[in-house]
Amino acid sequence: MARNKETLLLLIDVGPSMHNALPEIEKVCFSLIQKKLIFTKYDEVGVILFGTQDTNNELTNEVGGYEHVVVLRKIGVVDVDLLETLQPLPRGTHSGDFLDAIIVGMDMLIKKYGVTNKGKKRLCLITNAICPIKPSNEGTEDDQVTIIADKMNAHGMKMESIVVRGKLIAEADKKIMDENDRLLNIFSKRTRAKLVHVESPISLLGALRTRNISPVTAFRGDLEVSPKLKIKIWVYKKTAEEKFPTLKKYSDKAPATDKLATHEVKVDFEYKRVEDPSTVVPPEQRIKGYRYGPQVVPISSAEWYAVKFKPEKSVKVLGFTDAGNIMRHYYMKDAYVFIPEPGKTKAILAVSALARAMKEANKVAILRCVWRQGQGNVVVGVLTPNISDRDNIPDSFYFNVLPFAEDVREFQFPSFSNLPASMQPTDQQQEAADRFVQMFDLAPPDKEEALLPEFTPNPALERFYRYLELKSKHPDEAVPPLDETLSKITEPDPELISQNKSVLDEFRMAFNLKENPKLKKSTSRSLQDKPSGSNDRKGYALLPAPSANPDTNENKSSVKVEEIGNVTPIEDFEAMISRRDSPKWVNKAIAEMKKRIFNLIEDSYNGDNYPKAVECLAALRKGCILEQEPKQFNDFLHHIFKFCQEKFLTCFCEFVASTQITLISRQKRGQAETRGELGTTVPGSGEPGCRGKGSWASAEAGGVGHCRLRLGEPSTAVRLGAGHRKPGAWGAGRS
Repeated sequence: MARNKETLLLLIDVGPSMHNALPEIEKVCFSLIQKKLIFTKYDEVGVILFGTQDTNNELTNEVGGYEHVVVLRKIGVVDVDLLETLQPLPRGTHSGDFLDAIIVGMDMLIKKYGVTNKGKKRLCLITNAICPIKPSNEGTEDDQVTIIADKMNAHGMKMESIVVRGKLIAEADKKIMDENDRLLNIFSKRTRAKLVHVESPISLLGALRTRNISPVTAFRGDLEVSPKLKIKIWVYKKTAEEKFPTLKKYSDKAPATDKLATHEVKVDFEYKRVEDPSTVVPPEQRIKGYRYGPQVVPISSAEWYAVKFKPEKSVKVLGFTDAGNIMRHYYMKDAYVFIPEPGKTKAILAVSALARAMKEANKVAILRCVWRQGQGNVVVGVLTPNISDRDNIPDSFYFNVLPFAEDVREFQFPSFSNLPASMQPTDQQQEAADRFVQMFDLAPPDKEEALLPEFTPNPALERFYRYLELKSKHPDEAVPPLDETLSKITEPDPELISQNKSVLDEFRMAFNLKENPKLKKSTSRSLQDKPSGSNDRKGYALLPAPSANPDTNENKSSVKVEEIGNVTPIEDFEAMISRRDSPKWVNKAIAEMKKRIFNLIEDSYNGDNYPKAVECLAALRKGCILEQEPKQFNDFLHHIFKFCQEKFLTCFCEFVASTQITLISRQKRGQAETRGELGTTVPGSGEPGCRGKGSWASAEAGGVGHCRLRLGEPSTAVRLGAGHRKPGAWGAGRS
């Protein structure tokens, strides 16, 4: 049985004046039961309707009275059947008396629990409170409400009163409404009751607390103002992001006849050596490591504990500053509330005095917080006073975490005031924009503020819960469209837009909107295409205007690239190797490209740099062929293969093999170098020439890739083609 089990009684007004609101009330109650089925499946729920045509409750049978109050469901553990009970709610025919419903609900709780379960019994009253209540036989109405409130306190009951008004009907009596509100306020002052007025379906959806969150302190101890001044406080989380329920792994392999099957899936992990996948590494032989450049630095748990920052548990005031010095956008993470320790009169007085002094001086406090012993980090935040407007609730503080220097993101944007006068808005445009903004005011003076955070539910979560219930009944059901109430949270209000169409038209007419023509090449793309110069910090080299003859190499020759950069290494390599003002550029370009490829391989994480490294390797091969430097490429490829085997990077070799990049095979039979064409005979070789037109010929049978014929020299190692070894194998070439 759950330790924090709660018993909830829903008291719902179904009288004639509530008929328009009942569809939304059904959704709210439906959502409440759904969440209890997910989070608190041991909670107990009962439903009482008032304003009905019939009467069905125990008090009527025992003492008489309490007409038109029906117990729709007795108190019991929440289940799926309750969802069907609430869909739909019956429509009543009489005016609802909420005091009768409250007394019937209290009677049910007292008979079931007595004085036990204090603090875990809750009444939820949903009504519009526009109908008069019955006069009391003994004493005034205030006396009657006071007696009921004292009885609630004696039995540890809590109550929520949700008054659904919306657009009131014309015949509603304001005097009766004010009197009912006054009576409900007595409950909120004398008991642990909460009174909420809602006007829209969205507010109604968020007004009912659907999930009971147990308060857990983040800190209990001293608020140290100075070494000689310490105040006993408790710290709770005030706001925290509500996440989706955790989806668990489920197995349907258990037989359907096994009623004790849990359907749980147990996951075990094994760690194996890279060089010997059949060997399992035991836990005592594992060690964590941190990446530091291309290498992994192992750090044992003992070393980590030695260097770990171990502050002592404490909350200390570092100082005070003007409230205007702390910007709202500095707040990070969740918000906390600091309250004086319950039952400590001196702590309550000290917190109240400090909070009121800070409020009068418009100051906030900067705190250093370590919530628990052994915490690995220190939190610095701002403490803001919260002055209570109720006698039975003491003053408190709100706490928000502030960023360190590393947490702040600085973005420098130019000011609009620096723009020329031609780009400044005119008075007419400014007035149109002002009216446009005022049109979407969520807090107009004569209406309830829309989308209040405390009454606006998360539409994604609400939709998930509803679909989960639908999926439980119909596994193959498709996702339904977004509910109308939830769409009002995520989309502009169509009624508001239609009412202010003239304002929208004025705003649109005030600005001459033109289609922005697409540029031939974006700025970011053009920057990437620019080859880097000799110094990356000086920016990119400027490209000259394109030549009238696209076949000429005027553009390449005019760009004097002296170093291969990180952004466009292939273009830099091609530009450098094509320079003819000195013979050193060919060797320098090849050497720097080799270095760049090695850096890409070493700095790669899970192979993210492999594609770029292979592109550079292909460019290097092409350049070595054109500049008659096959030996440099072949030696480099052998060196990469050996390096990858030593560093356990065979995956890169496999990636190269899949791209069909091969060694440059050569056959030397003299000093002359010839170029073969398809179907021709290479002069001096006596053998057919190359297999493909325009490539360097291969004189070996079954050879693959480009090759060079150089007479009189021994052949180098080549990658064998089909018929010799499996693709990707490395071996010696045949002459």
